[in-house]
Amino acid sequence: MNIIYDIVIIGGGPGGIGTAIEAAVHGVENILLIDKADNHSNTIRKFYKDNKRVDKDWKGQTMDIDGNIPFMDGTKESTLDFFDKLLDEEKIDTSFMTEVESVVKNEKDDLFIITTPTQSFRSRAVVVTIGKMGKPNRPSYKVPSSIKKYVDYNLDRCSSGEKILVVGGGNSASEYAYELADQKNSVTLVYRKDSFSRLNPENEEILNRYNGQERLRLRMNTDIQSLENHEGRIKVNFNDGYFTIYDRIIYAIGGTAPVDFLKKCGIDVDESGKPLYNVNYSTSVDSLYVAGDIAFNTGGSIAAALNHGYHIVNSLMKKSGKIYSHTDKIEEFINNHPEFK
Repeated sequence: MNIIYDIVIIGGGPGGIGTAIEAAVHGVENILLIDKADNHSNTIRKFYKDNKRVDKDWKGQTMDIDGNIPFMDGTKESTLDFFDKLLDEEKIDTSFMTEVESVVKNEKDDLFIITTPTQSFRSRAVVVTIGKMGKPNRPSYKVPSSIKKYVDYNLDRCSSGEKILVVGGGNSASEYAYELADQKNSVTLVYRKDSFSRLNPENEEILNRYNGQERLRLRMNTDIQSLENHEGRIKVNFNDGYFTIYDRIIYAIGGTAPVDFLKKCGIDVDESGKPLYNVNYSTSVDSLYVAGDIAFNTGGSIAAALNHGYHIVNSLMKKSGKIYSHTDKIEEFINNHPEFK
């Protein structure tokens, strides 16, 4: 509590990393990044398979880098290594395995109090960049304990040669389905509606093409009623009266925004629980921002999340020029960091 941070960032994903690095680039002296996991980029570590490609451009859309971080195409491993090097910057303090309980603004001194189970921090500005994928939605029906080891919410335990059911109708579900098909699995994608409404055009084209080539099967307008253990495999009972036996189920039915935490921070949310913010990602609370997954209406790329950090820092610079330096600091920072070349 003796230190007054210029900015505290809650969440160590790309949005949080982007904000921290852009702040350091612009000469901010006191920066703290907090994450409840044991390291940064927990979603990438947990949900990306080893050697998975990580591209700057996302789902057929060219992504321009607005800020100073030279993010390039790579793999899961090279991306994590790049972020490791960036966060070695001495201006950035980190506190991992730390869960934030509340963020409250003290109107007397205009500072935020960020409270954790063991300590509190003070800061002039706060960025909430917690993800949605950390808490994937679960099905409403029971998953028997005896088959839970074959039920997943990402591709970590998948290999090849399995009969797999992917559940969902969004971009994550479609990408899981055709990636598994490429790995020589027998894949069915089941969706409760009769048509897709949330897919980007590239994913929808790939799904329809793979379905036409019998590389995977689309089972539309169908829902799951129950799951059973069938001799060590999964019996899936559908609402059309049929059942099928699978080796594995992958659920990709979305993630839930942590509405209660947002409300405790004083952030206004819409009827679906998504935070309300302006073009600079500033919320209804002055100097309190959102970035990364929680600021995307549907989904977004790593490059887009990094851009959030750039725009947030620019907003803070305009509001509080006394604590920020400008182009000379940017040039000095880049020259001192070979990973920016």
